[in-house]
Amino acid sequence: MVDDVEEQRQIASEVFCRLGCTADCVDSGEAAVAFLKGHSVDLVVLDMLMAPGIDGLESFKRIVAFKPEQKVVIASGYSQPSDMKEAKRLGVLDYIMKPYTLQHISRVLHRVFP
Repeated sequence: MVDDVEEQRQIASEVFCRLGCTADCVDSGEAAVAFLKGHSVDLVVLDMLMAPGIDGLESFKRIVAFKPEQKVVIASGYSQPSDMKEAKRLGVLDYIMKPYTLQHISRVLHRVFP
């Protein structure tokens, strides 16, 4: 889970744990790239808008540059449609709208891991 807002990371972590998943959380795109260079994860949930630093789209580009098969979904409460189109074109699997809900995350997980 990658989000610059601690409360969002906590909420998402709790939701994923309720669904039986283990969640590692980092607070920036740069931290996500560094974490993934040393760890393997099944899925990355990336906030689209993060500040300061790189946003979700740029984080995704950097991650797939060294882990091209990494499964990634974008999470955001508001993002530019053009950014989402670009992310989908580059291989982002799905989109989770904030605020997080158990049902929505569950549906996304079932689509990503059929």
